[in-house]
Amino acid sequence: MTEQLKRLIRDIPDFPKPGINFKDLTPMLRDPAGFGKAVDLVAARYVGKKIDVVVGVEARGFVIGAALAYRLGAGVILIRKPGKLPYKTHRTIYELEYGTDTLEIHQDSITPGQRVVIADDLLATGGTVNAAIRLVEQQGGSIIECAFLVELLFLGGREKVGHPVFSLIQF
Repeated sequence: MTEQLKRLIRDIPDFPKPGINFKDLTPMLRDPAGFGKAVDLVAARYVGKKIDVVVGVEARGFVIGAALAYRLGAGVILIRKPGKLPYKTHRTIYELEYGTDTLEIHQDSITPGQRVVIADDLLATGGTVNAAIRLVEQQGGSIIECAFLVELLFLGGREKVGHPVFSLIQF
């Protein structure tokens, strides 16, 4: 089944800058059967594991996180770019494969001890998910796993994440 899903991902060369081969998941997201199957396969890992909240990282992680939270009967929390959340936030700056960025989370998003899955579309170098991990741990969340639809194995992001990682599709 993952080979069928893999065919729904297209390559965009030289995006967002020359030398980067972007994996575009939007064809999978627009395909009802493909998107549904991807969410079901990821959600199956967490059934019965008492997940309290799923954290989705801006922006495609919102789509994955919200669908996963719905399937698990969990809440969904958004980690956003600066200035997008209306309440008091915690902030972290992190390295990307092509620069730096900043993420924020509402200060009251997670209750200490809540069981958390961090969800995003793609794991590359690990910078974004490590920033999300810092924000979740700052509030006392217990990270069960970091879940991705796609992982770019050649970039070694998994080795930089200090928590269990699951990826549905690998390149």
